[in-house]
Amino acid sequence: MAFRNFKVETDADGIALVTWDIPGRSMNVLDTLTIEELGAIVDQTTADAAVKGVVITSGKDAFSAGADLSMLEGMNKAFAEARKAGGEEAAQKMLFDESRKLSLTLRKIETSGKPWVAAINGLALGGAFEVTLACHYRVASDNPKTRLGLPEIKVGLFPGGGGTQRLPRMLQPQDAMQMLLKGEQINLDKAKAQNIVGAVVPAADLIKTAKDWIKGGGKAVAPWDEKGFKLPGGPVFSKNGMMIFPAGNAIYRRETYDNYPAARAIMQCAYEGLQLPMDAALRVESRYFAHILQTKEAAAMIRSLFLSMQELNKGARRPPNVPPTKVKKLGIIGAGFMGASVGYVSARAGIEVVLIDRDQDSADAGKKKYCEAPLNEQIARGRATEATRDAILSRISATGDFNAIKDCDLVIEAVFEDRKVKADTYAKAQPLLKNDAIFASNTSTLPINSLAEEFEDQGKFIGIHFFSPVDKMMLVEIIVGKNTNDVALATALDYVRVIGKTPIVVNDSRGFFANRCVLRFTAEGLEMLMEGVPPAMIENTAKMAGMPVGPLSLSDEVALDLVLKIMKATEADLGANAVDQSQKKLLVEMVEKQGRFGRKNGKGFYDYPEKGKGQKALWPELSGLQSRHLDPDTLDIEELKQRFLVVQAVEAARTVEDHVITDPREADVGSILGFGFAPFTGGTLSYIDFMGTKRFVELCHKLEAKYGSRFTPPKLLEEMAAKGETFYGRFPPKKTAA
Repeated sequence: MAFRNFKVETDADGIALVTWDIPGRSMNVLDTLTIEELGAIVDQTTADAAVKGVVITSGKDAFSAGADLSMLEGMNKAFAEARKAGGEEAAQKMLFDESRKLSLTLRKIETSGKPWVAAINGLALGGAFEVTLACHYRVASDNPKTRLGLPEIKVGLFPGGGGTQRLPRMLQPQDAMQMLLKGEQINLDKAKAQNIVGAVVPAADLIKTAKDWIKGGGKAVAPWDEKGFKLPGGPVFSKNGMMIFPAGNAIYRRETYDNYPAARAIMQCAYEGLQLPMDAALRVESRYFAHILQTKEAAAMIRSLFLSMQELNKGARRPPNVPPTKVKKLGIIGAGFMGASVGYVSARAGIEVVLIDRDQDSADAGKKKYCEAPLNEQIARGRATEATRDAILSRISATGDFNAIKDCDLVIEAVFEDRKVKADTYAKAQPLLKNDAIFASNTSTLPINSLAEEFEDQGKFIGIHFFSPVDKMMLVEIIVGKNTNDVALATALDYVRVIGKTPIVVNDSRGFFANRCVLRFTAEGLEMLMEGVPPAMIENTAKMAGMPVGPLSLSDEVALDLVLKIMKATEADLGANAVDQSQKKLLVEMVEKQGRFGRKNGKGFYDYPEKGKGQKALWPELSGLQSRHLDPDTLDIEELKQRFLVVQAVEAARTVEDHVITDPREADVGSILGFGFAPFTGGTLSYIDFMGTKRFVELCHKLEAKYGSRFTPPKLLEEMAAKGETFYGRFPPKKTAA
């Protein structure tokens, strides 16, 4: 039988080599056809007496990154149609049967009576890793880039092909749960040490080693199918088991606040499944998997964190009329923390960088502190080599001479957030730019249109806003001014793609998109503080709502003196009514009277110990700045949580009304990557869509009546609620992928 996605060749020893190689794709994915063909191959090789064993490998550079999640989206659509046509029970049965096809195929591999070996030649994640776990033995080619793991939890799912059952039967419970609940990806050294992989060999020996295991009498029985099999961590109801599961449940609650149904399902699958024989355990897993597929959290996370992010990374917003651009040399003006960090990630991606500051000493200091030091730290931790460090640093030249930007393709200004300083920088830089060079500002709040007024050719001026710390934060906000041309936008997007970041494209506005929304979050924390809510309760309820840190902690990270500076700049531009005067008064007290600037000087809303000497703690005297103190037992925790999410989502809706955001994918991806907006919601606009605009607007009015106009829904949202519209329905994502 001929297959489209696989090639099957049986050698003289009766060993079938199954090579997974989907035509026209750089990476294998588990899609509907692949699962069907794999099932047919299992049936065929099992029935053929001439086949003594099977080796499965990949014809690509990697084994596979896992399932095509758009297949699951299709499954959910089919479920909705089946429910409409045949009722709930028939639809549930259809979804259960469809969603467990891979699981049943993998169980057939395991019980085929013939030894299967996975010859892993690179990355094997998600459903693809589950394929290897169902084989009786695993061998991998020696490749430092290979990672094995089950990252489904990161998109609101969990492994549905047997991963929640096989891994805890192979590893100690703590190790298995770490991989399942964190989506942890392990390297080959760890996989070998844990006996997930039986051998790591040179690439040239991979297939031979796999076949030799079969010829050497490799057993065609999984350990858990043998009589007398004992779980590595002991039975669930044993002394050891009782130390694992109650503690695991507590850790799960602490880490997720029960916001992630898939994480809860993993705990349930492991707890229930490990008490059952394998076939029953796999049925349990499949039932939970079918349930999780129907949750709004899974739908929201798959859409934003997989499909939308993939589309944006591939250039969904790139102008199609501009040929590919390449930034060979990058100029960065300002060798401080942000500028030098941008230089570091650019050089790491292979771009030649010139780092410019007011004098040679300042430029050298920026390179040493923010480029060389992080690399030395990586070497100390065994994550980089001296050769890698030297190669990256050789691409960065530091100077005090502005003439160095003459042959740069892109120049990014990263000087102080001060109009005069920026204007002086532009005046100095403009005469030195080559004709086709693009100039960008890394401003975080100052409107691009007003900055561009200092520029002769405004078509070449654009905003490229990085987030701190640059090497860790994946989002880059590209701000288009009213006169920015398509070449500038395409250049910015091409550059961001090369350095491995995810871009969102927004139109100009004070604070753009990300800062407009996240400043609402930190401001809401200050509002609660002034209302008399206990500081610890403010921080904890924010984390319970799904935010990564509390608003007071985030304010410290941003720096309280910078927040005050932004407030004063906004007030100077737009008048006293543009800022909350009571919040400004609080920040003046903290910064100018108490000298508390945040983490950077070791004291803000929190006190920070010296490095390595304990954890930060809320400043004990903070409650002394509150004019009243509310009894925590009288406060509505759900309402506090809602306030944090709603105030940001309302602002996101305003950015759509203001035409700052023109594509809902960018608001959702930008809010999760840029400021950690509760990932289980799918992002700020998905939070509204999945709640329902009508219900969301009702909640806004309820909060508006109690707390003021910051919760007032914009006119656009009121119209959408009246018509029952969603953001993704009213503003369908643009299909302009390059």
